[in-house]
Amino acid sequence: MQRTRVTLEQWRAALAVADEGGFAAAARSLAKSQSSVSHAVARLQEQLGVPLFRLAGRRAELTAAGHALLRRARYLLRDALALEETAQVLAQGWEAEVTVAVDTIVPMALLLRGLERFAAQAPETRVQVMETVLSGTEEALGQGGADLALGGLHVPGFHSRPLGEVEMIAVAHRDHALHRLAEVSYADLKHQRQLVVRDSGTARYDVGWLEPEQRWTFSSLNSSIEALRQGSGFAWVPRDKIARDLEEGLLRPLPLAEGGRRWAPLHLYYRDREGAGPATLALAEALL
Repeated sequence: MQRTRVTLEQWRAALAVADEGGFAAAARSLAKSQSSVSHAVARLQEQLGVPLFRLAGRRAELTAAGHALLRRARYLLRDALALEETAQVLAQGWEAEVTVAVDTIVPMALLLRGLERFAAQAPETRVQVMETVLSGTEEALGQGGADLALGGLHVPGFHSRPLGEVEMIAVAHRDHALHRLAEVSYADLKHQRQLVVRDSGTARYDVGWLEPEQRWTFSSLNSSIEALRQGSGFAWVPRDKIARDLEEGLLRPLPLAEGGRRWAPLHLYYRDREGAGPATLALAEALL
């Protein structure tokens, strides 16, 4: 690997001169002697073969080349500092990456709020989000390498903590035939097309399937919601995922005699609560 001719300290000295407008002020900001700052900048210009500053009285003004190079040098120093911070985090035993499996019924606002809180605490730790459906969440914990999981199904054998509930609501497009009925029964639903989301795991659970005459199965919740918007069938979906559609009247709750609203409990699961690293534990707390 080719060695660099200049050092980070030389770039730091040049940036201080640019920011402070002169060598004396730069020396004070760096807590160094003016001669050491002047020498560092002079040596930097000599090694680069291009002048970075021109003197205007007592002020040091950037040349065109200085503007271009110091703009990139600022990013260079920022990246170097970030690298050192990452090393400090790793030295404390924090994981470089945490993987969390998230069932598609989990409210996105809950997930993103937790991730933002975690990022403020551990900005150098990467987070990988695995979107799952039903038993796929359990398999992600047991086989897929997820450190944490957020889901609605009970997952035996894993330490869990409650996250609240998600309201599942039976809906169809406002022009769907079911909305012509004053009250809808389960018998009526069985003669209509139901839209469901495929279990991403191997268990292939069918939660909420009523065995209607027609059934369309999607691999993602977003696709099934888009089919709802096109009037292709009915489905139970999380209310928060279709809040705007309900507000605008594009989708309407079905007038079911019973079961039109269901509440799915949500839990946070640990793959290994006792053996979890500090980043995994911190992310779990941020999500709660």
